[in-house]
Amino acid sequence: MTTSSRSPVIEFKRVWGVFWRYIFVLRKGGGHLADLFYWPLMDILIWGLTSVWIQSHHQVENLPLILMTGLIFWQIAWRGSIDVSVNLLQEFWDRNLVNLFSSPLKISEWCLGLLSVCIVKLMITLSFGAIVVYALYALNVFTIGWMFLPFAALLLMFGWTVGFLAASTILQWGRQIEAIVWMIGWFFAPFSAVFYPVATLPGWVQKISWCLPTTYIFEGMRKILTNDKFPGHYFWVSLGLGLLYFFLSMCVFLYSFKRSKEKGLARLE
Repeated sequence: MTTSSRSPVIEFKRVWGVFWRYIFVLRKGGGHLADLFYWPLMDILIWGLTSVWIQSHHQVENLPLILMTGLIFWQIAWRGSIDVSVNLLQEFWDRNLVNLFSSPLKISEWCLGLLSVCIVKLMITLSFGAIVVYALYALNVFTIGWMFLPFAALLLMFGWTVGFLAASTILQWGRQIEAIVWMIGWFFAPFSAVFYPVATLPGWVQKISWCLPTTYIFEGMRKILTNDKFPGHYFWVSLGLGLLYFFLSMCVFLYSFKRSKEKGLARLE
């Protein structure tokens, strides 16, 4: 019995073939293009603006705590967004979407069950993150006291808003745009002034920033951590905007689900 052995000589035409195979994949996939352009842009914007703010204020009081608290707070919004849209994608990946909604299960029941899971996962993530930050940096992200709970609730609601918007696009166009699930949440981060004051942003961007409920939360958080008085109207404006956007996103999601069900959910899998 003989065994054939491969030649140790590298054939560059095969290397060239592999090269073009992945170049064509790169051209077709939005997720691959996001790795080239979107994520580097987000890093440059967020950390560039943070650096500008720190440089212009040579001594920022409680700077490490402000940055770590902002990071933990943003995880709440991003976690809420990801949990909604990725769980929907999971049904696509498992080819279970048709099975799920051919049962007596209502879309409202699915949403409530999903959001309940989101809350449990968020509590685990927050607890773990707070413990790690305290263990490594001796910083307590719960320094803002009882305001942590309403802040967290508003950020989670915004995350759900973004998550249902992402889920709506998936219901319309299927898995071909699944990269938007990871992209859409971070799109709002530079406008939300997570790590730096809104005043750091250009004037026209500030107008957009104040239209987001998250901006009022992060501005309020920094005021508390710098021993300033929290402006109460920030909370109410954030609550009003958050409820409005959440209601609109649910309307868009339910409409998209209805249209997609009429066309046939099987086409999405």
